Amino acid sequence: MKKIATLSLVLAASLSLAACSQKAADDSANAADAMATEAVAGAENAADASMDAMGNATDAMANGADAMAAGADAMADKAKEAGASAVDAAADKAKDAAAEMKK
Repeated sequence: MKKIATLSLVLAASLSLAACSQKAADDSANAADAMATEAVAGAENAADASMDAMGNATDAMANGADAMAAGADAMADKAKEAGASAVDAAADKAKDAAAEMKK
């Protein structure tokens, strides 16, 4: 009878220990899954933010290039105007000099 009682206690203790071990394993697995999910979400957010920043930088560079091109065009136009004015002034002086020579 003592053997049966002792065996029953050992069996009960073994079953409760097995149940606790399984619950602890399940809890650990669930925690690991949650942590992995959060890590993936964080990595995706970081990648999205990085891509957005790169897109913004590319847009800023394109806008700067457009502004530089517009400035170069404006400078070229001013140079043409200044050159044309200088040629006109030189031509006028040449005409005046020729007219003076004819007198």
